[in-house]
Amino acid sequence: MTETKIRVRKGQAADKLSRETFRVRFFEKFKDPAFKVEASALERIEVIAWDGYTNHRKAPQTHPAGPGYANPSYDLSDEWRAASEAIRVAERQQKDPASRSRVLVISGGDRNDGTCPGEMSKTYRLSRLVIDTLKESNIECDDLDLSRMTSEYGKQIHPCKGCVSTAMPLCHWPCSCYPNHSLGQVNDWMNELYPRWSAAHGIIIVTPVYWYQVPSALKLLIDRLVCADGGNPDPSSTQGKDAEKAKEVELAGWPYPKHLAGRTYGLVVHGDVAGIEGVRRSLSDWLDWMGLIDAGKQARLDRYIGYYKPYATSHDELDQDKNTQEEVRNVARAVAVAVSELRAGKLSQPDAKVESPRPK
Repeated sequence: MTETKIRVRKGQAADKLSRETFRVRFFEKFKDPAFKVEASALERIEVIAWDGYTNHRKAPQTHPAGPGYANPSYDLSDEWRAASEAIRVAERQQKDPASRSRVLVISGGDRNDGTCPGEMSKTYRLSRLVIDTLKESNIECDDLDLSRMTSEYGKQIHPCKGCVSTAMPLCHWPCSCYPNHSLGQVNDWMNELYPRWSAAHGIIIVTPVYWYQVPSALKLLIDRLVCADGGNPDPSSTQGKDAEKAKEVELAGWPYPKHLAGRTYGLVVHGDVAGIEGVRRSLSDWLDWMGLIDAGKQARLDRYIGYYKPYATSHDELDQDKNTQEEVRNVARAVAVAVSELRAGKLSQPDAKVESPRPK
């Protein structure tokens, strides 16, 4: 067998910003005339930001990784270490037989009444039905409303940079691409969300259809969970983001650990004209791929609400659609049963011990 020659392809990235372009972009954040009283302070801060950008100070606060890491002397980001520890704490809680059963309920719509739409989403209302039903089974609910990204200052999920396509070990668990202080890519919500997935015994996603796809906020969450499926829990093993080193590690043999496998899930997908089946299937395929276990046929729901009716009366249509409301409650009931069986070791997963010849 011939040895694979490692080659890192280059040539796509744009040149660094010019001094003037950087300055213009920096001050775009301070257009409000109220900032003029601190103009001199902002001038000084811009100089510091420029220095961080030109010297690529992605993670300015680091300490040696220490024992337990492949390279104990590697300068590991303090922020990444804190996120990793939060996941470990959540995992211990999730596996503790004495802990309460916990389901993460995700509202995937981008819309709420705190921003431009001026009205809450039907997704949010459906997720209330899910939460209320789960509580009847004494399940602790973690209520994750992704629309907060559209209405809350500084709340955002940055896009996935696709490290996995260079080499799986370059994709760290949790993601180490953010924060990137040199590029101003901060306030990334994912470091809070990774532990919330890890702490859950079950996941229920409630989402509308936006143009035959999931909404932007939910897609960002999905993409950033790629590190949960085969991701590398030790950034020191790849010297951080050393692409060549990561390729070496993968080609030497990588186990592709599924960090969220074994949890159970349910889905509620709703729309008004088209696309619900495709979105429901794609979400099921994604969760199945990550090793989650569906809670049965009735836990994977797609329904139209106000089919081809005016948008202006869509909430009224939901009020009248008692069957859909009950079906949504059934999704929660099915997941509640699955969580109970999961924790008792009774939830069937026939292929759990079958080894794939393609563990990617």
